[in-house]
Amino acid sequence: MARIWFERRVMPLLRPHVPPSVEVLGPGRPDDIHAGIETAQTGIVARSRFDDNVFDRAPDLVAICRTGIGCDSIDLEAATRRGIAVCNAPDGPTISTAEHTAALMLAASKSLMRAGNQLRNACGDGDHYATHLGIELYGKTLGLVGFGRIARRVAAIGTGLSMHVRAYDPYLAEDAFPSPVVRVPTLEELLITSDVVSVHVPMNPTNARMFDAQAFATMKPGAVFVNAARGGLVDHDDLLEALDSGQLFGAGLDVTDPEPLDPSHPLLHRPNVTVTPHVAAGTDEARVRMFKPAVEQAIMVIEGRRPPHIVNPDAWKGVIARLKQRR
Repeated sequence: MARIWFERRVMPLLRPHVPPSVEVLGPGRPDDIHAGIETAQTGIVARSRFDDNVFDRAPDLVAICRTGIGCDSIDLEAATRRGIAVCNAPDGPTISTAEHTAALMLAASKSLMRAGNQLRNACGDGDHYATHLGIELYGKTLGLVGFGRIARRVAAIGTGLSMHVRAYDPYLAEDAFPSPVVRVPTLEELLITSDVVSVHVPMNPTNARMFDAQAFATMKPGAVFVNAARGGLVDHDDLLEALDSGQLFGAGLDVTDPEPLDPSHPLLHRPNVTVTPHVAAGTDEARVRMFKPAVEQAIMVIEGRRPPHIVNPDAWKGVIARLKQRR
């Protein structure tokens, strides 16, 4: 049987996608998120960190399969050195995350948090219409930082709202930006010209806190900032200062650093900030689209078949060598 460790309990919705040939190990516990991994051949993971210390606990591990896109919580160098394939499910969260990003953009631009709080606190009294602050997105410019799968779907939503869509991604060729999306050559130009800035880049050691005081000062006064990518991309103190000064109209965040934020964190108590707890891909449809290929790829690696979404291809030769040693 294939010994597969699951970071989380397998939900009833997902059980049909675990074949009978799989021995289910795990899930982890609050006091030990990697509990039960010691005999696993592969792991189905969502957010837990993997480094040499964890790999030492699981000597038979030949693959880590992410139920999502980002692999910044996994030490790819260590995995490659040990002959452990790291796989992801790049298409799984696209639709739900794009829709959630659009929801955050609308919530921030329409001041939904502020309006709801006013209604609850005033018990329905007052002229809320006269005091409401909102932004009409029709004809405004949506700036996308990064132009991968999710960003492209957000671009389509923005176009549907009659927004002008611009994107910055230095790793893509000119023809990767379909009309009517306009390719912008620099991040600075994107920030200067966008009414809404939405972040869609992976986290890596070079871009931590890329949205800092300077980046927010570069943005158009009164702009909206949206981040459903990774919390570590943003300096939250600088974000708060930009909101306090009025440089930013509002913000919508599905990711923070740390996660979750302490309940007393000021971002959770700002009327012009909507924060959700990293749940953009939390729909039944997305869960299946992420979980199923993760399990399929885990089984493929155990059987010696190269998975379609291997993030560290240099590890594959080591994976095959280790599998041969155990046969």
